[in-house]
Amino acid sequence: MSRLQFRMEGATHEPTIPARNLSGGKMESIAQDIDAVARIDAVPSILEIACRITGLRFAAVARVTETTWTACAVRDEIAFGLLPGGTLELESTICNEIRESRMGVIIDEVSQDAVFRDHHTPRQYGFESYISIPIVRRDGTFFGTLCALDPLPAKLSEPGIVATFENFAQLIALQLDLQQELGRKETQLADADSAAEIRERFIAILGHDLRNPIAAIEAGTQLLGKMALPARGPFIIEQMMQSVRRARLLVDDVLDFARGRMGSGLALNMQPSAALDVPLRQVVAELQIVHPEHPVELDIRLEEPVTCDVERITQLLSNLAGNALKHGARNEPVRIAAHSNDGQFMLRVANKGTAIAPELLPDLFRPFVATSGPGTKEGLGLGLFIAAEIAKAHDGRLDVTSDESETVFTLVMPCQC
Repeated sequence: MSRLQFRMEGATHEPTIPARNLSGGKMESIAQDIDAVARIDAVPSILEIACRITGLRFAAVARVTETTWTACAVRDEIAFGLLPGGTLELESTICNEIRESRMGVIIDEVSQDAVFRDHHTPRQYGFESYISIPIVRRDGTFFGTLCALDPLPAKLSEPGIVATFENFAQLIALQLDLQQELGRKETQLADADSAAEIRERFIAILGHDLRNPIAAIEAGTQLLGKMALPARGPFIIEQMMQSVRRARLLVDDVLDFARGRMGSGLALNMQPSAALDVPLRQVVAELQIVHPEHPVELDIRLEEPVTCDVERITQLLSNLAGNALKHGARNEPVRIAAHSNDGQFMLRVANKGTAIAPELLPDLFRPFVATSGPGTKEGLGLGLFIAAEIAKAHDGRLDVTSDESETVFTLVMPCQC
C-alpha cells in the first residue's frame, strides 16, 4: 500500500525517513528511546484503546526533543506512512509547542477552532481532529507526547477521554522510569554492601509510584464503564481492565522477586482446599479471553484435597499457561492437567511448537536472564523464576522438558505441605 499524502489548500506532505542529519550520539540516544518504548508491553493496547474510544485512526507515542520529532510506536489505520523510527520536521508539528508549554492540546474540529483553524500544522497534514498529551518523566524531563489524529472531526474534549489519555501518558512515563531504575539496580546489585538499600528503594518505587497510577487508571476505567458508550464500548472497557490486570501482575512479580532477594521469601497463606479446580478453571477462562484463537484442553482430577496457597498456585498456572499460549503452535492445543492422588499434587502445562534450545534450559528459571525462543522469558524475565519459587515454597519442584514434539512444564508437590 502506498503512503497517503494528506492534502489541504494545495499543501502536501510525506513523513520523512529517520533523520540522517542527526549526530551519531543523538541518533543513538533516540534509538534507545524507541527501544525503551518498544519494551513496554502495554503500549500497543494503549494505542488501540486510544483509537477506539476516540474514533481516531492514527495514534502514536512520539519522542520530542529540542530539534527532533520521532515516532516510537504507531497505530496507523489511514496509511499515513509513519513507522517506529520515522521522523517529522519538529517545527511542522504541534508537539513542538506542547514541549514548550507542557500542556496538552485537544481539537474537536480544526475548521471550527478559533486557535488552530489558521495554524500551519493542520493545513500541512490535513487533519480535522487532534489530541496530544505530554509524557513527562518523574524528574520533570519532557519525553514526548501521546497523540492521535484523523482527517475527520471527532468529539475529543469530553472529560473521560482527556483523563484516559492523561493516565496513559503518565503510565508510559512511569514505565520508562521503571526500566531506567531496573537498569541501574541490576548494575548496583553486584555490590553486596548496597544491595539491601537498593532493594528497599526499588520496592518503594514499585509500591507507590507505579501502583498509584495503575489504581487511578482502574478507577477511571470503571467510571467509563458506567457511562453511555457505543456498541463496542463494553469490549473496549474490558480490554482496558485486562491491561490494568497485566500491569498489576507485573508489579506483583517484581515485588515478589525483591522481597525474596531481601531474605523474607514468598509470603504464603496455606489452607486446605477441596475445591482447587474452581480457581484453576477461572485462570484458564481468563487466559482464553486474551487468546480466544488458541485452543486449550483441560484435565482436572482432584481425588484428594490440597493444602496450598491457592492464589500462589493460580499465579504459577497463569505464568506457565500464559507462556504456552503465547509461544506455542497456534493450530495445536495447550494441554493443562491437574491431578491429586497418593498424597501428591501434579500440575502440568504442555504445548507443541519449536523446542527450547538445550543450552537455554539450565538458566530458564533464573531471573533477569536474557534468553530467546518459544517458552522463554520476555520483558523482565521473572514469570518462570516466580513460578519456580512458588514450587519451592510448597516443598515441591518445577521441571521442564522440551523437544521437537512438545514443551512441558510440570509442578510436583505434596498434597499436605
